[in-house]
Amino acid sequence: MISKKILLPILVGSAFYLGACGDDNPSSPEAQTPVSSPVILSSSAIVPGSSAVVPGPVSSSSVIVPVSSSTPAPVSSSAAPVPASSATPSAYAQLASTANTAYAVNHYMSWQSYHFVTEETEMVTYPSIAGDFGVVFSAGYQPAGRVVWAIQTGYYKSLCTVNDATVQAMKFRGCTVSEGIGYGMLLAAFNNDLDTYNRLWNYSRAYRAYHNVKLMPWITKSFHWEMGDNSSATDADLDIATSLIVMYYKTQNAAYLQDALTFINAIWELEVNPTNMLIYSGDQDAWKGSDPVYNLSYFSPVALRLFAMVDPNHNWKGVLDAMYTYMQLVQSMGTGVFPDWSNTAGNAVDPNNGSAKDTYWTFNKESVRIPWRIAWDYYWYQDARAASILNTLNTFIAGKSNNNPNDMALSVNYSWNLSVGADYTRNTVVSGQWYGAWCATGIAGNATWLNACTQGLNTKTLTNGGNSYFSDILITMYSALLNGLFVRPAGI
Repeated sequence: MISKKILLPILVGSAFYLGACGDDNPSSPEAQTPVSSPVILSSSAIVPGSSAVVPGPVSSSSVIVPVSSSTPAPVSSSAAPVPASSATPSAYAQLASTANTAYAVNHYMSWQSYHFVTEETEMVTYPSIAGDFGVVFSAGYQPAGRVVWAIQTGYYKSLCTVNDATVQAMKFRGCTVSEGIGYGMLLAAFNNDLDTYNRLWNYSRAYRAYHNVKLMPWITKSFHWEMGDNSSATDADLDIATSLIVMYYKTQNAAYLQDALTFINAIWELEVNPTNMLIYSGDQDAWKGSDPVYNLSYFSPVALRLFAMVDPNHNWKGVLDAMYTYMQLVQSMGTGVFPDWSNTAGNAVDPNNGSAKDTYWTFNKESVRIPWRIAWDYYWYQDARAASILNTLNTFIAGKSNNNPNDMALSVNYSWNLSVGADYTRNTVVSGQWYGAWCATGIAGNATWLNACTQGLNTKTLTNGGNSYFSDILITMYSALLNGLFVRPAGI
């Protein structure tokens, strides 16, 4: 079985070909599921890796009960000493008066019960390939779990289809993307769901070991050895490393920090432009060259601050400052929103990867992550640059909606610059991830907006369908941030 590792991959591709987040159509029937009041679940109502959820009361302080069976073996602290903090801790920024952690916990439980799956469950779901799971997932990387990607009908359909799936809804959902692993690890960390966290970590560790790479392969098939694409996507690498640092400070288990430093060193070597300190979109040469194409939704200020804390050997503050300067440049050159992709000069450009030919100049499926990342930095550290960016975005949307977050103005994918291309106005609903994104823009200065929008966000339920991978995980992420689950561990 091990000899299969040297076979040609069933699919030749690159992370440069297609972004992972372009699956969800906000006008699709699944995305139009009526909003209802949330069913709050108790912290004991879900078993990590299970699809069963049981209604029950929950307090605002409830968290997922950790399962200790997959806790990594302790590593001596002498192997990775506790780093001194270089980021000045500060009080949290003010959240909405309507914020309530119970809603965030409920969103997480709903997301985890549908979009997360364990290796044990998947062995039953995909019997034809289950016998080969041990090729990648040897005993050192178990138990494991993955975040399931959306149904694929295009380029990746052949890789992501497993015809003998015992659950029909999973037939075309055989793939996982690194972005989902990063998001899932962050969500599990902030929900204190240790079992899910360690299973996702093992998923990343196993594929990195199998492919002999330091960064997470961007697309993988179930728990199987078949090759997807072992190039990396920078946003996932940043998020995985960030979650590992958070977990290190939560547990003082140096194994987390050791792996974070593996990511951090590789990110510096392969995903930071040494000329201008901007973050490349991936580790492949296709993302580099004389005029790279940048994706500002990959900029995670909190990640760079934490990297600077634990890695004194590289100038992460320089990267942070360069990225904020670049982000402000791009925003100042247009309407106030961001394009999905831009070049060194700050102009919107087509990345020529097949994902954004007709949308690259709009605030769209990539940029929807920007408010989360910048609001997270403002929530923890109140950076004036974060406030300026968020306030510019909020002024823009408040003007379009008459300061009403429940206005249909939030459904439009606005143009970064109307001289480049028009707004995309054909969406028929305000998709949940966009509702959360526009909510987050109010955290630095528009309390009225933030209060009303957070209240609205807390009425949203997840679609939990085959095409809702991206929208559901982002609703869950925005809910966790805006309802106060993003708690800094001591020392950060």
